[in-house]
Amino acid sequence: MAHTTLGIKKGRKFDQVIAGARTVFLRDGYEGASVDDIAREAGVSKATLYSYFPDKRVLFLEIAALETRRQADAQEDRLDITDPPEVVLPAAGRKIIDFILSDFGIAVFRIAVAESARFPEIGQKFYDSGPGLLRERLSQYLASCSAQGVLNIDDPELAAEQFAELCKVHLFPARLFLGRTDVDEAERNRIIDSAVALFLARYGTRS
Repeated sequence: MAHTTLGIKKGRKFDQVIAGARTVFLRDGYEGASVDDIAREAGVSKATLYSYFPDKRVLFLEIAALETRRQADAQEDRLDITDPPEVVLPAAGRKIIDFILSDFGIAVFRIAVAESARFPEIGQKFYDSGPGLLRERLSQYLASCSAQGVLNIDDPELAAEQFAELCKVHLFPARLFLGRTDVDEAERNRIIDSAVALFLARYGTRS
């Protein structure tokens, strides 16, 4: 059976719609944002908005892709790739945890999972801007560390995904299924410290 496509097109007011939608979604969340609010913030009619995006879910995923890439770029700018894994990995782990615990992050995940069967492009967009982007950038760093002899990794992409999963232990299912948000700093640090220790025990070259 043929899949339905998202039908996104670009035009003169596309960037205007994106800017307005970003403001509203980050302020009100997915459920709290209305198409009327987005159109008003963007300074366009609802008809114009719908001419670019067929529904609110598709628009939200577009904003999510742009926002996660923006955050990833900002994180990369703050990190020095010459820093050792003991510095870079905890920072990366904290970024992962902050995203999966956020209302924005959990809404992106739920919509992508719910809609990817009907709209494969949604699943692909979520993966490319989230897990795929993380794997790409973290694996590049891990490969560099391995080339310098700091780590011993044959498959940097697999190792990058393993580290990401270690950082999500307990927290992600508790947030997704139980709606838990009361994760204090001590618990975040406990998860990150354990993830880094396990990862370095497997791939580290230092005694």
